[in-house]
Parts: sequence; C-alpha cells; structure tokens
Amino acid sequence: MSQSKVFGSANEALADIIQDGQTLAIGGFGLCGIPEDLIVALRDTGVKDLTCISNNAGVDDFGLGLLLKTRQIKKMISSYVGENKEFERQYLGGELEVDLTPQGTLAEKLRAGGAGIPAFYTATGVGTQVAEGKETRDFDGRTYVLEHSLTADVALVKAQKADKAGNLIFNKTARNFNPDCAMAGKITVAEVEEIVEIGELNPDEIHLPGIFVQRIVLNANPEKRIEKVTVKAAS
Repeated sequence: MSQSKVFGSANEALADIIQDGQTLAIGGFGLCGIPEDLIVALRDTGVKDLTCISNNAGVDDFGLGLLLKTRQIKKMISSYVGENKEFERQYLGGELEVDLTPQGTLAEKLRAGGAGIPAFYTATGVGTQVAEGKETRDFDGRTYVLEHSLTADVALVKAQKADKAGNLIFNKTARNFNPDCAMAGKITVAEVEEIVEIGELNPDEIHLPGIFVQRIVLNANPEKRIEKVTVKAAS
C-alpha cells in the first residue's frame, strides 16, 4: 500500500522537502486562499534564498510577509505587491529581486508549466517594459511576446476540502491561483479545512485531481484574516 498523503502537521509535511535556494509556488490572492499554516511552517524551517511565485507577498505580519521579515525570500515573481511596506523597503533598497508579471500572464505561466507547455505567446505587455529583451512575433497582424512558463520545486496551496487521495475542492474565490500553483509544483502540499474518505467527494465537484497533490495537512480553523476592512459608517 502506498504511503498516506495525510501528514500530522504543516511542519511535518515540509520537513524533508524544503531546502535553501528552492523555487516555491504559493497560492492565494491577497490574503484570500493562502496556506496560512504552511507559510508559518516554511518560515520555521529557516531556509533562505527562496524564489517565491505568488500573486502578491501578503502583508507585513501575515502570509508571505512573514518570510520577508525574516529575509528568507531572495526573489519574488508576482503581479501585485502594493500592500506590503517591508516588500517595498527591501525592493527599493536593492535587497529583493522582483519580477513583476501581468496577472493573467502569471496565471498562464503556472498553468502552462503544470501542463508541460514550455512557453506561449501573449499580446499582454507588448510595447511595455514587460516585453523588453523578449522574443516577439506577429500573428494575423498583431504583435505577441513570448513568455516562458513557470514550474516550482514545491507548491503550497490552500483548499476547503480534500479526500485522502488528494482530490481538492476550493471555496469560491479562494480557488484563485491555487490550482495553477498546485499543477506547477513538482511536490505539492495542500492545507485543507476538512479531510474526508476516498469516494466521499462527488467527482463532478472536484476542482483539482489528486494526481497533482502529494501531501495534505489539516488546518480546521484558519484565521482567514481580511486584508482591508471596510465598514459602513454609523447612521
């Protein structure tokens, strides 16, 4: 019988697969759908010189902001970085490499990488700094830029529910970059709020097949912090 994909803790799930200098793909959009426990466990490993592929870098004291604070990230490949002052300080100070990538292009780079497609052409970024130094080609009278796909040594993702085979169901918009990151990882660890037996999930409701997931860890009560709280003024 094959080894179980379910691990007792986030620390245990990462202990033997995380090393200095790795590239990690980390799911989430803002603070929505981020693997909270896995990020803390990643920080606690003490690994350094990481390249992190993630839509954003969390906030100063939560999400990937925790790893920026401890200087464990060498490079960020991201599309939005506007909510993290430490990110800004390190970037402007020349302490952090940043590869800013259009959001849709970033999603497709991960999806294509997971599908075994090494590169693709897109019109996004043509005529801007995004396209500098990259190959371009015209199709049907329009110019496109060649973008290379992304893969990762390890992917950390968050889902609402998993069965013990690693089939995942995401909760609404928390689905965001998580499936793409999971597909792009050579080893994918999923943090989930509920684990059920194999066969309990309706196949038509599964968002990501378990073949893309090697390890599962339960976090039944995530914080799910809100990035910006906007409330109606008292009347």
